[in-house]
Parts: sequence; structure tokens; C-alpha cells
Amino acid sequence: MNERENHAWTRSGLAGLLAATLVPCAGPLVAGETIARTFAEGEVAIDLRYRFEGVDQDGFAEDAESSTLRLRLGYETGTYHGVFAGADFEAIVVVGDDGYDSTANGRTEFPVVPDPEGEELNQAYLGYRGIKDTTTFKLGRQRIILDNARFIGNVGWRQNEQTFDAFSIKSAIPGNVSLFAGHLNNANRIFGEDHPDPSRAELNLDADLLNISADFSVGKLTGYAYLIEQEDIPAASHKNLGVRYTGKHELGEKTVLRYTAEYADQSDYADGADTVDADYGLAQIGVTTHGIGVQVGYEILGGDGVYGFQTPLATLHAFNGWTDRFLLTPDTGIRDLNLAVRGAFAGVKLLGVYHDFSADSGGADHGSEYGVSVSRTFNKMWTAALKYASYDSDTFSVDVDKLWITLQFKR
Repeated sequence: MNERENHAWTRSGLAGLLAATLVPCAGPLVAGETIARTFAEGEVAIDLRYRFEGVDQDGFAEDAESSTLRLRLGYETGTYHGVFAGADFEAIVVVGDDGYDSTANGRTEFPVVPDPEGEELNQAYLGYRGIKDTTTFKLGRQRIILDNARFIGNVGWRQNEQTFDAFSIKSAIPGNVSLFAGHLNNANRIFGEDHPDPSRAELNLDADLLNISADFSVGKLTGYAYLIEQEDIPAASHKNLGVRYTGKHELGEKTVLRYTAEYADQSDYADGADTVDADYGLAQIGVTTHGIGVQVGYEILGGDGVYGFQTPLATLHAFNGWTDRFLLTPDTGIRDLNLAVRGAFAGVKLLGVYHDFSADSGGADHGSEYGVSVSRTFNKMWTAALKYASYDSDTFSVDVDKLWITLQFKR
């Protein structure tokens, strides 16, 4: 039996586990009012999203035009003596022609838009809410997002989100302390579990996560340890030890100052290569007044010319530019000086961002990027968005322009 067949949390295994919970065997409990109420108190989730993505990239004679529809249907039961269960199913289909390289359709004459067609069980878990509802245990395929998703996230921007086969604990501890602990068996990647390249379909992991935060009157302090063994790429295994601080201060009736500082050390773990050694740093400061916000940030992913700081389980689209030029950190690292301006007018949300990139080691200019986003939500369930980003290369990658049009229904 190979590694994938022997995986602890396969799709069929999770589905069977969920079915055993949601469809109890015949007996007194089936007819019981409490069990019926548990199902009646459950919640159905519907998430339907259409996305057009256009890519104009140097080096390709043809522009990519991706038109896809994503449907996600989910259900989570109420609790019965603290026990609950949930699942959601996800399907992505191409609307019209597939004039883009999905990484699975063989259309390599086009730029990449990593939204392949496919269907999969996105989540399937058993849970327990105990200890006066302050602690939740969850076992199975699940969504995990920690802090700002810089290290652990669900890549929610893409049509197929990233989930994890895991055991996790979330707990609220007296004294305004929050704890998350988890063990990850597998990362179900955005390319889909049926992708022809197994390395794109999933990452086989033996990873342990610990995240503890405390809220104070002056802000929130978080410490974390993420020990990530990559079983398919042992040399890339690493551990991250870090601390993060966020806070805000009211400068006036309608003016708020917000600030963030973060540092992490990344080093080899398990069978990781000795060259795995880099630092991470983040500093942000912003002011919001009368509904308009301005934020300046400086992010460093260290690199020494041999190894660059990596975050393979992150929601990477949210960092270092929307054109996704830096999904893998180059060996010389990245320094990202960025500016964001946001506001709202007549219910329309506006966002503009600018990035100036350079190498952490050697100081090479990695180019710049600007992006603009306009969105509006209707009736609390419909959201329409238009987004554009343009990357101007210098010594790194190539020039890229991307356009997105999104319409989403969610309840």
C-alpha cells in the first residue's frame, strides 16, 4: 500500500466517519427528541462564487481567460451532549472555454490560473464542545486559519480552498487567554485531490501547531511554534518560533491608530536540511479617520542567497502582491515596503495597494506592484467585486497584469 492509500484521513474514511455520526444505528436514540433537535438546530451553509480572471503575462503570446463557478455546500449539526459533526462539499466547473493553464488541463500555451475543475469533500469532521463551552475539539478534515494566515491559512481567495486533515483544540482560558493546538496529517491543496501531479494534490505532513495569545488593555500578544515535517520533501521540513503583537489606540472620536509587530525564526526540523535558517519580520502602522484608512507596512522574509524563508501552508495571495509573483520566496529573500489606502462610499468598499520589492540579501530590485479593488455587498448575502493588479518587473520574474471579476452568494 502506498503513502496516499495508507493516509490516516482519506476521503472515504472521513465520509464513513461522518456518516456513522450523522446516521445513528436503529434504536431508542433515533426516535429520541434530543437527537431530532440536534439535527434541527444544525446550520446549512451555501457558498456560490463566479470568478473571471484574466492574465496578461510577458512570455506568452496568448492571454489567459478563466471563467469558473464554485459551489460549496455544507452542514453542521447542533450539539448532543457536546458532540457535533459537520461537512461541506465543493465543486468547481469551467463556464465556457478553458482558455487558461489550470495546471491540470494541459493548456500550457496560456498563463497559469490555478483553478482546476473538480469535486471533493472539502471538510468532514467530528467535534466536541466541552468544559462549559470554552473548549472545542475537532477531528477530521477542517479549515484552519491562525492569526493573519501568514503561516497557516485556507487560501480562501482561490476557488478550491486549502483544508487540513487534523486534530485540533481551541480553548478560551481565564485571563483573556486563547489557545490553539493541532496536529496536521495532510494539507489538501488548492489544486484538488484528483490533480495528476500528487505533489500538487496534497502535502503529506507530520506537523504540530501551538498558538497562544493573551488580550491586554494595550493590545494582543501572541506566541507560536509551528513544527512542520514535510514527508514528501524531508529536506524542506522546518520549525517556526515566533511572537506577534497587535494593538490600537484611539486618537480622537473618529480616529484610531493601529499597529502590528511580528518576528519569527525558521530553522531545520526533523530531516530538514542544515541550510534551512532564516528570519521573518513585520512592522505595520496605520491610521483610520472618518472612514478612511492609511497603512504603511514593511515585511522581511530573510534570505542569505542559499535559502529563503518559506511559508508553504499560508494564504499567500494576501501577502507580497496580488499577482502572486512571490509564492516561493527566492533564496535571496524579500523585503516588501507597502502602502494601503482604504475607504467606503455609498456602500462601496475601495482599496488601493502599492508594493516595492527588493532582495533581503544583495539588495537587488525585485520590482513593484500596484493594485485596486472595488466591492459592494447587497442584501448581506450577495457581493460583487472588481480587482486589478499590475506587477512591473526589474531583476525578478516578468511583467504581469491581472484582472478579476467576482460575484458571490453566501449564507
